[in-house]
Amino acid sequence: MAEYEVYFKESVWKELKKVSKHDLKRILSRVENLKDDPRPTGCEKLTGHELYRIRQGNYRIVYSIQDKELTVWIIKVGHRKNVYR
Repeated sequence: MAEYEVYFKESVWKELKKVSKHDLKRILSRVENLKDDPRPTGCEKLTGHELYRIRQGNYRIVYSIQDKELTVWIIKVGHRKNVYR
């Protein structure tokens, strides 16, 4: 399987600045794993959107997948209470 490129929406970097270093490492590791498998076990497709969500602790990572271009765009990272469900 080909490796996907991961890109971040600019607003995501602002969101990540608010996250503790401990959680940030885990979130970035989880994002890194999307390169090999953009639809890992436990990911959920969001109803009514072409978006997916994975969990990392109390945080949610919302992203879109472009299979033709082999890209993954990270759309939002936030605390579970503040992210799409």
